[in-house]
Amino acid sequence: MADRSAIEWTDATWNPVTGCTKVSPGCAHCYAETFAERFRGVPGHPYESGFDLRLRPERLTVPLLWRTPRRIFVNSMSDLFHEAIPEDFVADVFAVMEAASWHQFQVLTKRHERLAELAPHLPWPPNVWVGVSIENDRWVHRADALRAVPAAVRFISAEPLLGPLTHLDLSGIDWLIAGGESGPRQRPPKADWFRDLRDRCRAAGVAFFFKQWGGRHPKAGGRLLDGRTWDEYPVPRPRWRRQPPGVSPVAQRRLITVGA
Repeated sequence: MADRSAIEWTDATWNPVTGCTKVSPGCAHCYAETFAERFRGVPGHPYESGFDLRLRPERLTVPLLWRTPRRIFVNSMSDLFHEAIPEDFVADVFAVMEAASWHQFQVLTKRHERLAELAPHLPWPPNVWVGVSIENDRWVHRADALRAVPAAVRFISAEPLLGPLTHLDLSGIDWLIAGGESGPRQRPPKADWFRDLRDRCRAAGVAFFFKQWGGRHPKAGGRLLDGRTWDEYPVPRPRWRRQPPGVSPVAQRRLITVGA
């Protein structure tokens, strides 16, 4: 968790959960797992248990203490819709995001089925963005589940991009982030994969963000695509029913339970 982040498309990270398990090829060389496992067995370290999944309730209220507005990547070291995270805890996270209305929260998951299952029971204020990771054409159906979520911003992270997304449907999508894999076992992308996504985003009116080419180190390949950077951001489009100003009664009750 950090009040500042080196991730190009966000300002800060917030990890009320840490640890995860692999679900698809994009997880193979997970940067979060690599980082966490370095500290397994170190007494007192936040990652003493490595990348084992752990709830961190003591971190729930952290965004409420950050008074300057930020884009906040939620669970950069986990997946909020992991099947082992209790639904009540997910609801607590959403209550905090709703209360911290001056921030924009970016929630990213590979678990599209659980996202679709829980979405009808969660608040979707305009400051909560939700996305799915899609690394190759086999997983483009994750976008179908995303389209059913009434978030103000729906986004796709095509990182690490491991193949062309030939069958990706961009309808109902507001933002696409694309990038290559980093690390010593990098699986190199092809330029045409990124160009195809950029061109289709432009045709569909979807904001396009090119994060990196990847390489042995995160910044190794640079960020230029055809001679320029692509740092587009979406305009939120509230899709949920109108609610009165302020925090919803449900969120207020949950905030009491987490001590906010």
